[in-house]
Amino acid sequence: MDMTSSNKKKVTAHQRQAKITKLIRKNQQVEIAELAALFDVSEMTVRRDLDHLAEQGHIVRTFGGAAISEKMEFEFDFAFRRRQNQKYKKLIADEAARLIQLGQKLILDTGTTTLELAYLLRSMQDVTVVTPSLAVASVLQFSPKVEVILLGGIIREGSPDLTGSITEAVLDMFKVDIAFQGADGVGLDGEVYNSDTRIAKVDRKMRQRAERIYLLVDSSKIGKTEFAVNGHVSEADGFITDQRITRQQKKCLQKAGAKLIIAK
Repeated sequence: MDMTSSNKKKVTAHQRQAKITKLIRKNQQVEIAELAALFDVSEMTVRRDLDHLAEQGHIVRTFGGAAISEKMEFEFDFAFRRRQNQKYKKLIADEAARLIQLGQKLILDTGTTTLELAYLLRSMQDVTVVTPSLAVASVLQFSPKVEVILLGGIIREGSPDLTGSITEAVLDMFKVDIAFQGADGVGLDGEVYNSDTRIAKVDRKMRQRAERIYLLVDSSKIGKTEFAVNGHVSEADGFITDQRITRQQKKCLQKAGAKLIIAK
């Protein structure tokens, strides 16, 4: 650890705990003696900080220090996935938001691009969002003009979303105007992929319950395949991607039946 004098200036307990959390994310584990020297505080103070973070589930205590918890690993991984190509995901979400009209009923799936769309929906009025995504529901829960229906189901390990037969059965209760879906990969032959068969089944059910379907896929996923096929680009009313799509990719997807919309 870097123990320069600039790091030893006095900070509040909250600031110190935030710095400890960042260090554990970076190094996987920390030692009490090193933290005490780094922050110029007593080892007892560091122990209290670690106890507080452990109570919140952010870390697990070890002999003489602390290590990263599964909860922290999950939060860090999800935040990292959201940041990947985020500039382009936001452009795609902007394009998708233009398709939504007052009073419409929507399905948003569990992808990080549909999550960017959820942030835009917060300022909209008189829309209903059906979703299996705990992240989408969390973003929209305090939006007074957006009704949120969180589907039931089993929480998928390592991801903030619901899957399974309960999720599929509850979807049968609804008919919506538009379903917005992401993908883990889209083959140049037009097949759409998820990395998890359970998500693939839920995505297929979503399309059955929507009048129109739009795929929101950043171009880094084009030409990429995953384990489970959930459908085909020709089933969607629009395939929204970013301007990094190549000429060859455009040609192949259009031949496969994709109705391309390039977000700019």
